[in-house]
This record gives sequence, structure tokens and C-alpha cells, in this order.
Amino acid sequence: MSIIIGCQKKRLPVDVMMNNFYKKGGKRIIDLLLAAVALIIFMPVIVIIIILLLITGHRRFFFVQKRVGLNEKIFYLVKFRSMTEFTDAQGKLLPDEKRLTKFGVVLRSTSLDELPQLFNVLTGDMSIIGPRPLLVDYLPLYNAEQKSRHLVRPGITGWAQVNGRNAISWEQKFIFDVWYVSHQSFALDVKIFFLTLKNIVRAKDISQQGQATMQAFTGTKTQLDVN
Repeated sequence: MSIIIGCQKKRLPVDVMMNNFYKKGGKRIIDLLLAAVALIIFMPVIVIIIILLLITGHRRFFFVQKRVGLNEKIFYLVKFRSMTEFTDAQGKLLPDEKRLTKFGVVLRSTSLDELPQLFNVLTGDMSIIGPRPLLVDYLPLYNAEQKSRHLVRPGITGWAQVNGRNAISWEQKFIFDVWYVSHQSFALDVKIFFLTLKNIVRAKDISQQGQATMQAFTGTKTQLDVN
């Protein structure tokens, strides 16, 4: 009688398996479903916003700009315009506070200016939850830790947005972004989603103190501790 000695594979806990599935494909499926449903529900709102933007002096109602996405891929982010395109005598755009209209303030405070990004989610350039996609000009300014924020799809809202948004410094934002990359999970995304709704109702942390929006990022001189 022969004896067969085999080695049994170690089975991963169910929560780990579910989280792996979520990261590898489940999150994308949920993004597609949520974005499609949200667009259907908010389509009348989108049409009304376009009409009001035209009435309030905006020549164009969409703001389109190159941003950095997953693995530093460049894509075009779409938002509703909250500022006019008025320029000074030299043809330069006026400061943000002079171009931000009253209706633009309403769009920002309610986050309705972000609605067109649902199309970015459908195309796969963005996710519902993730680090906010930033300007291409910032790419050379990141340190090693900050660059890791591009290891996941950027989101309409994220961990940094529910922990201060524009009321915190760039360095603090990046610490939250890097932390999210390492701790991404379905449970965390659900938490961020509901915290975002709460902050929208409270119109919290819309702009940096003393600024109409947020000052530009100019780089970090010291290495960040992201642990």
C-alpha cells in the first residue's frame, strides 16, 4: 500500500479574496453601473445646468483639461465651467476670484460641476472613488511617494476630499492619496462615498482659506512620511 503525501495549498481568507476581486475587476464593474445610472438620473439636471451657464455669461459650458490618470496616462477631464473666460488688457485670464460667477459658486458648493466626469468614468479614465486627477504640469514636481498616487485610477471623489479637500495643504492631500492606494477596498470606498454625500450637503472645504479655489502645487522640498 503506497502512501501519497501531498501538500495542501494555503487558502486565502474570504475577505482577502473579495478585496482582490474588487481591485482587479469588481470596482470597474461597479463604476460602470453607478456612472450609467447616475447619468440617467441626473440628465435633466445636466440640461438645466447647461442652460443656466449660457444665461449667466459662459460662452462654453464644458471645461476640458488634460489630467494625469492611471500609470501616468494623460486624458481629458470634463467639468462644468464655474468661471468665465474673461481676460485683462494683455489677454491673460483674470484671477480666479474675478472669473468665478455666482452660479459657479453654487456649482462648486454642491459639487454639481463634477457631473460630466461620469463620462470619464464610463470611458475608463476615472473611477468614482480615487485620488483626484491633477495637472500634467505637476508630474515633474512629485517625489517618489507622491507619484504612487497614479497606481490606481483617479476618482471624482477620494480619501483626501473627505479629509479636508481644498482646506488642507498639497502635502497633506498627497499623504491621504498615498494611504488610499495602499488601503483601497470596497468597504473604504463605500465609506468615502457616504462621507462625500455628507460633505456635499454641508458644502464643506470647497476652497482654500483666502483663495477662490486652491493655490497651484509647486513641489515638496522634503520627503514625505506616508506611513
